[in-house]
Amino acid sequence: MPKRFTLAEAQSLIPQVERLLRAAAAAKYECEEAERAIQLFSERVMLMGGVTVNRNRALEAQARRHLAAACLRGAIEQVQGLGCLVKDLDSGLVDFPTRFRGEEVCLCWKLGEPDIGFWHGADEGFGGRKPIDQDFRDHHEGDPTQ
Repeated sequence: MPKRFTLAEAQSLIPQVERLLRAAAAAKYECEEAERAIQLFSERVMLMGGVTVNRNRALEAQARRHLAAACLRGAIEQVQGLGCLVKDLDSGLVDFPTRFRGEEVCLCWKLGEPDIGFWHGADEGFGGRKPIDQDFRDHHEGDPTQ
C-alpha cells in the first residue's frame, strides 16, 4: 500500500523535495548536454572517418552522461523513497497520496509554489487540481494506520 500523507506531513517535505527536484533537473540537463556532445562526436566520425576526431572528448562526454544519469536516478529514487510521486520532472510536478472523504486522492505541488495549495483525484492529474479549502482540511484522512 502506498504511503498516504497528511497535509502537514507533505508540507514538511517540500524543502527536501524541492532540493531533490532541482538536483534531478540539473542532472537531466547535464545528461542531455553530454548526449548532444556524443551525438556531435558520432556525426564527426561519420563525416571524417574518425581520422581527426578527439576520442578523449567523447569518452569524457560518456563519463559525464553516466554520472549525470546516476545523479538523476538517485534524486528521483530519493523523492520516491519519501512516498512521493514524481509526475513531471520538467515542470517539477509532485503528488503526495492521501484520502479525502474515503477516496484516494493526491495533494499536488509544483516546483516554485510556496506550499501545497491543491489536490486532485487519483485519476484526474494536474488538469483536475482543486484548491485546498476548509472542507478538504476537515475531511482529508492522510494515513489511516497512524
